[in-house]
Amino acid sequence: MEKKTVLFVDDEPNILSGLKRMLRPMRRTMNFEFAEDGPAALEVMAAKKVDVVVSDMRMPGMDGATLLATIQDQYPHAIRIMLTGQADDESILRTVSVVHQFLAKPADPELLKQVINRATALQDLMADERLKEVISSIGPLPSLPETYARLQQVLRDPDGSLADVAAVIEQDLAMSAKVLQLVNSAFFGLFRHIESPGRAVNLLGLDTIKALVLGVGVFTDMKTVSSKIFNVKALWAHSMATAAFAKEIAIQETDDRVLIDHTFVAGLLHDVGKLLLFCRMPEEYEQAMHLATGSSCSLLEAEQEIFGLSHGDVGGYLIGLWGLPGPVVEAITFHHRLHSYPDPGFGPALIVHVADYISYRLVPDHCIGEKPQLDEEILDQAGMLDKIGQWSDLCAELQEKNSDR
Repeated sequence: MEKKTVLFVDDEPNILSGLKRMLRPMRRTMNFEFAEDGPAALEVMAAKKVDVVVSDMRMPGMDGATLLATIQDQYPHAIRIMLTGQADDESILRTVSVVHQFLAKPADPELLKQVINRATALQDLMADERLKEVISSIGPLPSLPETYARLQQVLRDPDGSLADVAAVIEQDLAMSAKVLQLVNSAFFGLFRHIESPGRAVNLLGLDTIKALVLGVGVFTDMKTVSSKIFNVKALWAHSMATAAFAKEIAIQETDDRVLIDHTFVAGLLHDVGKLLLFCRMPEEYEQAMHLATGSSCSLLEAEQEIFGLSHGDVGGYLIGLWGLPGPVVEAITFHHRLHSYPDPGFGPALIVHVADYISYRLVPDHCIGEKPQLDEEILDQAGMLDKIGQWSDLCAELQEKNSDR
């Protein structure tokens, strides 16, 4: 397999020298290029195919935000990673739509290696010819839901506020009603009735509300044909439960707010590929569902038989196209095949894998065909296999509370 090329951009020579030393053991599997500013980086991009760009944010002249926006426009295939410091918060808002992943400075060497390995594995999957063939058969892919896109615009505005976010949601009456219905479910553990999007944002946080807006928008905008076997309401209920379970598991194990938020979004959207395949190829997808129910195989196996790929592949492709964070895209893509995921430790992909498994065992009617199985080998390697019982009990308690409301 052709070696991937990773370009590092930083205006501090000492940083680049340190990266060269740190990455030396990886040169057997990857090529590395280094540039001290934006123009030099673009020269490298013009001269050779670069697969991943890791750029510092603060650089004189052309800063990282401008550089990665230019790369997105001219070299859309390249995965874009930003290194940021705490003082870069305003700049981050300018780059949320062009950066696949943010990493804090100074970058932890092992984390940086893992991110590069995962990003290139995902890139290989997205370049798969069978995936491109199926995507081509699907036709034009759906755009980001309108209300979510407006939220993104508000967040990119330096003068935007939480009140502005709430106002965008309130302008869409159907969206506002659905979000409030979800917020008041037991899945969020709130002990008071929430009557406004503004209050919901304050209590649950912007990222959770954004995720709900995106999830509701996706399931509302994708128009499905009538079917006796494909139940959109059941798919949404399973997606919502998986998101809530995934978030609960993450909260139990870490206080990393970003990881928790990524896990919730990935759980909510982990089956979006099923929705997309059914919307655009209903006859073929019903064929897969009939195969799963009639042959005692999983729907995943049936998808592979009919399409040559899974709903995770299609969902990851769509969510990657929409520019959501790398860990979210990776979790959606690999939640059914952790064995193909480099460094599958505790993170969104592993958590969603477990949450999906638990959700189907708590509500088996939501499952078509055989229920997904746990990848016990990967969980054991991650040191998490003995946590399954505890996590299952937590999710069962959450499911029971939600059923009582």
